[in-house]
This record gives sequence, structure tokens and C-alpha cells, in this order.
Amino acid sequence: MRNLLAVVLCLSAANAMAEPNMDKYNKSCAVCHNTGAANAPKTGDAAAWEPRMAKGMETLLQSVHNGLNAMPPKGMCFDCTDDEYKELITYMATAK
Repeated sequence: MRNLLAVVLCLSAANAMAEPNMDKYNKSCAVCHNTGAANAPKTGDAAAWEPRMAKGMETLLQSVHNGLNAMPPKGMCFDCTDDEYKELITYMATAK
């Protein structure tokens, strides 16, 4: 029974940390977040993302929807859902 519970918990954690749509990342986010262009925080640089993540996901979603500094509205992903934005943000903010 304990092993079954462990498997269920692992599967739940895996679902909670869903991989982002890498096609959307590569088409919309990577151009700036891979290189840090226009002062964008680099993907995988957890220290750069830490103060942004501290603002909360809802604030980050507003920034994506409205644009922020050099980032255009919707971050150039016009067909992304809020859940996809959250996955992309989490992916970029996680240390690599």
C-alpha cells in the first residue's frame, strides 16, 4: 500500500511540473530568453528569475498579456493559453 501511495504521489508531482510546449517556446520565447536580449532574464538563470517569480504568477501573467519593457504583448505567443504561459514561465525560471 505504501508503494502504491508513493507511485501516486510521484505521478501527481510529474503532472504538476508539466513540460511546456517547446514549439511555442522556440517560436516565441527563445529568441530573447536564450540570449538575454533586451535584458530578458535567461532561461535557466534561477537567480535572475527569483525576484520576478516572487511577484507571483498572476503578476507575471499580466506582464505577458500586456507586454513589459521590450517584451511585446503576449510575448509573441498569440495562441498560448494562460496554462501554457505558466508552464513556459516555470520552465524558464527553473535552473538548468
